[in-house]
Amino acid sequence: MRGATGSNPGRTFVFSRKKAQKGKLTLVLLVSFCGNLSCIVDKFRVVGGQPLQGRVSISGAKNSALPCMAAALLTPETVTLHNIPYVRDIITQRRLLEDIGATVLTPELRTHKITASHVEVFEAPYELVKTMRASVLALGPLLTRFGKAKVSLPGGCAIGTRPIDLHLSGFEKFGAQVKLEAGNVVARAPEDGRLRAADIQFSKVTVTGTENLMMAATLARGTTTLRNVAREPEIVDLADLLNKMGARVNGAGSDTIQIEGVEALGAAEHTIIPDRIETGTFIVAAALTSGQLEIKDCRPDHLTSIIAKLRKAGVVIQELNPTTLAITCPDGLVAGDVSTAPYPEFPTDMQAQYMVLMTQARGRSEIIETVFENRFMHASELQRMSAQIHIDGSSAIVDGPTTLTGARVIASDLRASASLVLAGLIAKGETVIDRVYHIDRGYEKIEAKLLAVGAEIERVRAPVTTSQLQEVQPVVESV
Repeated sequence: MRGATGSNPGRTFVFSRKKAQKGKLTLVLLVSFCGNLSCIVDKFRVVGGQPLQGRVSISGAKNSALPCMAAALLTPETVTLHNIPYVRDIITQRRLLEDIGATVLTPELRTHKITASHVEVFEAPYELVKTMRASVLALGPLLTRFGKAKVSLPGGCAIGTRPIDLHLSGFEKFGAQVKLEAGNVVARAPEDGRLRAADIQFSKVTVTGTENLMMAATLARGTTTLRNVAREPEIVDLADLLNKMGARVNGAGSDTIQIEGVEALGAAEHTIIPDRIETGTFIVAAALTSGQLEIKDCRPDHLTSIIAKLRKAGVVIQELNPTTLAITCPDGLVAGDVSTAPYPEFPTDMQAQYMVLMTQARGRSEIIETVFENRFMHASELQRMSAQIHIDGSSAIVDGPTTLTGARVIASDLRASASLVLAGLIAKGETVIDRVYHIDRGYEKIEAKLLAVGAEIERVRAPVTTSQLQEVQPVVESV
């Protein structure tokens, strides 16, 4: 089990609370904070000025892998998933499944074999939901298969509140009783234990809401229609897995999905799609550094809006084959406005990366964020690196080109951390990025991939005193 030691004599970390579950033992590391203890945290040190050249392979999409892992709860038979990215959120999801009672085997690094044949706990606890909001995706599968579920409310996050009211109202339309008790969502199916099909119109496009209700509908009695649904490739990928398991899902990728409920689902084998946001991030990295990068194992057809916008900005993107892109930027960048919106429009998850790109473009650009209400937190850190950015509500005005200078900066969320890495790649001098655990949630070994194509970047482990820590997350190890 990983741990740390106190910096002062007599100050130690205390291991306590052993929780046994059907042959599994989970140890929770509780830290006794007294005095000025030190913890070890990871940072990135980046020295800018190196063009990226070579080949990089894209990992599986964690935003597809997470719901697909949750879908394994719908059947007692084994679901085998390939191309699972090795990122922090996947580890959290695995812990959740194991705590519920599922068995998760990894015969290969990126392959998970999930068997939920002995589920006896129907709860996603706060300790896991607070670190990864996608834990709420256990709600739909547990409720529809077992007739009951308890999931902690996720609350807010650094980029917005992201309430799950659309999930809950949908479950009520399925006939479930949904109550809030002590910060938990407690849901029960009707007396016969089976959800009833419904016609549900989402008042707002929601990705996790679409996924949760789609999974719940697979075992509901009758045919469910979901309207104004999310259209992301990750939705289509989940539907493909569900259909391999024996579900009858039609219309994924459009704004209306129909699901004919079946009595039971079975085993399946499925390969997770490539990560379109990681692909977009590396396209921007190549353009910013005036590099020549070949991006392999990607799906350009999932990035049509991203590719179109980046081409208008001056990035040359060639599709060598259906899974490979060649990126150059020989004539410099031109400013261009963008507004984020649900798929297939420009994604909010690429907004921070695009902002960095516009700091190097000729002219003034406006970036409008329409999906989340608090997603410009990276702008203040970019300003510390000399970026010319003005924030006005949901709009950011960026003037360029500007020579960025290295600085010590703090990541506020997953995509913000990626934008700071990009800025460090082109800044003069050294940039040190704190809180890189955010980027570890969704990018698989990004520093190793960048190093392999010429970036000067390293992960640094540094001690931090408890008085310096602004947020503390629980450390849980399964053995």
